[in-house]
Parts: sequence; C-alpha cells; structure tokens
Amino acid sequence: MATSTSTSLILGMLNTMQRFQIIHRTYYHFSEPVTLGQHSFRIYPRESRECRVESFNLALSPNLPLRWQKDVEDNSIAIANLGVTAQTLSVESDAIIQQFSDNPFDFILEEYALNYPHTGVFAYTVTDGNLLEPYRVLPPKGTYDLLSKWIATIWTQDETIQTYVLLERLCRAIYNTFAYTIRDEPGVQSAIETLKLNSGSCRDFSLVLIEAARCLGFAARFVSGYLHSPPNAQNFGATHAWVEVYLPGAGWKGFDPTVGALASADNIAVAVSAYPDSIPPIEGVFSGNAISTMDVGVWVTRLS
Repeated sequence: MATSTSTSLILGMLNTMQRFQIIHRTYYHFSEPVTLGQHSFRIYPRESRECRVESFNLALSPNLPLRWQKDVEDNSIAIANLGVTAQTLSVESDAIIQQFSDNPFDFILEEYALNYPHTGVFAYTVTDGNLLEPYRVLPPKGTYDLLSKWIATIWTQDETIQTYVLLERLCRAIYNTFAYTIRDEPGVQSAIETLKLNSGSCRDFSLVLIEAARCLGFAARFVSGYLHSPPNAQNFGATHAWVEVYLPGAGWKGFDPTVGALASADNIAVAVSAYPDSIPPIEGVFSGNAISTMDVGVWVTRLS
C-alpha cells in the first residue's frame, strides 16, 4: 500500500511539472577603461518544494572566481571581487528549472483569516506577528494617507469580503488602471509617484501593492525574478518583480500586479526581501571617470 501511494504521488508530480530555460545576458560598456570593484549577482532561481534547479551556469568576463553565500532571507548571492581594469563586463547566466506550482489556487486559509476584519487591520497570531514585523512596517504618513484613499475607492469597511478576494482586487485594480512603462533607471519609484503618474514598471506596481497591503495590516514582501510570457513590447528582455503576502494557512502567496493575477508557474522567483530596493539582480562598483551603458536580454522558454 505504501509503495502504491508513493508511486501515485510521484506520478502526480511528474504530470504537473513544467521545465523552463532561463537565459539572462547583461553587458556593461565603459567609454574608457575602469577598475571594477566587488559585484553581487542575484540570478540563481530560488529553490523550494515548487521549484527545483536542474542546472545553472554563471560566466563572467573578465573571468574571475565566484564566492556563493546566502543572505538573511535565504537568497543565493554570487560575489565577485573583480579588482581588474577593463572596458567591458559581461554577465551570462543559463538555468534550467522544474516548476511544480501549476495551480496557484491550491491553498486553504486558517479559519480566522478567511474574511478580512471590519476593523480595517488584519491581525496575525502573536508569534507570527513578531516574526513578520519587518514585512509589516507601515509607509510614511503621507504615503499611508494617499494609499488609504486609493484603497477606499476599491473597498470600504462596510463590505464583507474574503481576505484573498481583497488582495486580488487590489492587484487587479493596479493592472486595470495603471499604465505599464519600461524604466531602465535603477531603483524603485515611490508609491506616491506611481499613484500620481498612474504609471510605472513592474517593480513600481509591486511597491504600491506592498505598501497598500501593509496599510491593511498584512505582511508583504518584494520578489524579483523572471516571467515566462510571449515576447512583446512590455516584457521582452528584462527581469520581473511581483509581491508575496503572508496568509495564515497558505504561507507566502504571490500576487503579480503587472499581470493582475496570482503568481503562477510562469513566475520564477530569484530573491525576496522586505525592502524592494535591496535585491537588484546585479549590483557593483567601479572607479574611473568613464560613462557606462548597459544592455540586457532575458529569454524564458518552456521546455518539453
């Protein structure tokens, strides 16, 4: 009996598993030779029960050894202490992963978390609340007030609503009402700026959802990674960002405001953080007076 059950579980996993190839290319060009300092790379897919890394390769030019480490949120980081003079830096990674999260709706919330409270603030257990504190920090008062007004256009406290439905409604509101733009500038646009412009990139949309969720009492964090989607003007050649909210009974559940839906097997996470500007895919320093330019290409392909 045990053998039969185990075999059934394995067959079920094989039937729902999807494989993806991720090719990520980044090239830095300098107008004159510079000295390259330490660089950090967060491009190794985040492994879990739902995601397994089948193969991974990271190549740098200039070619120097990498040192791997895990940060406090269990993200994999490759460190290169370059210390060489060069006029270009190329970063090329290739990965094949297996995704098992084919049904994002396969979760059950704890009974106390099913409906959002009419008090307007979601309450975790004391233990969970203490552990989740970094992910529940409220935005500054000006941002809080503006987001509260925005939330009130989507939901008011006199409406009984399921917790998941409320978060999904906020996610979809961003998708339906904000204009997507491609921004090559580093950093994340403030939530106030995104709300006033009514536009932003995937990371800007994510910050709005994170801070809106925190205004409602939820623990929310930023996720960087990749998105499998047919190439078009909006998603070709870049990394992706979305949000995870901690829901009792379900754990960290992904919401992608750029897509307007729950994160699925097409969302391939690389790093998570309570602070949206702390997990860029690549960061580093150089010394010199050169002007730098960057070319990026990302290709995510579903394999047979």
